[in-house]
Amino acid sequence: MTIGVTVSRKLWLVVLVLLTGACTAGPPSPAPSTRMPWKPPSLINEEARYQGVLHFVRDVIDGRTVELADGTKARIAQLAAPPACWAEGALSFARTTLLASAVRISPVISGDVNLMLEDGTDYALLAVRQGVLRAEGVDGGALLTAESEAAGADRGLWGPPCDGLDVALPPTATTGLPAPGTTAVRPPPAPAITTTTPPRPTPTTTSPPKPPARTCAVAYRISGQWPGGFQANVSVRNTGSTSVNGWTLQWSFANGQTVTDMWNAKARQSGATVNAANADYNPQIQPGGSVSIGFNGSVRGGNSAPGAFTLNGQSCSVE
Repeated sequence: MTIGVTVSRKLWLVVLVLLTGACTAGPPSPAPSTRMPWKPPSLINEEARYQGVLHFVRDVIDGRTVELADGTKARIAQLAAPPACWAEGALSFARTTLLASAVRISPVISGDVNLMLEDGTDYALLAVRQGVLRAEGVDGGALLTAESEAAGADRGLWGPPCDGLDVALPPTATTGLPAPGTTAVRPPPAPAITTTTPPRPTPTTTSPPKPPARTCAVAYRISGQWPGGFQANVSVRNTGSTSVNGWTLQWSFANGQTVTDMWNAKARQSGATVNAANADYNPQIQPGGSVSIGFNGSVRGGNSAPGAFTLNGQSCSVE
């Protein structure tokens, strides 16, 4: 009888311990979360969205910063800020080249972007080659070569008024007065010029021969201009009765202009004379048809349009 009572007490103690543990045990700990923290989108971590996609330039902030159609502001990599004496020139160039244009951008690790024009032209390389901006953060390569070429040709900020400095040089005042302690020397009188009247030629009744009919017509238009550079479009029309198969258009500049890059034709310049030969895809001009070429150029001083053109050696009329 004593053994039975002892066993019953032990069973009750076991039940009591189990019930106490069930009441005092806390809820199970949740498994650790594997969800990644939310990261706000940025121009860098959305590279896949921007790479190779055409974007519309809504505004140009300065020579190296643009605003895209979606409101994103992007600064172009490897370009230094323009000096104060060239800020307007850089802004004018950027607006002429980029405003209301379609471009492709690719972000770089610094947060800036590489920007390509729709035809594949690298804007940074174009701006440095024209002398509009300096290269920044590069130790060599095409940008420094382009900067050396621009400096050697005195293009853009390498010419007046900056002359490659951060500020414009003050103008040199000339008064024409002799230096203190010196005596002005009167120049000798100019020699007298004797003129003679040549004999009057005897009039003749022979009329000059008529010039041959022009078989081509050229229209030259400057589409954009900024300090030290400009952009021009040239249209060549076949006014003859036969097709032109392979062509070279030639003209000469009067103010020392230089062609820096050309599209729809292959440019070759010797001194003031420019030869623009057809590209591989546009060698033929049908009667009544035309081709258009364009180019960027550098200039110092005046920028008058050429007054004469020849197509394959034949003179063209100028429209």
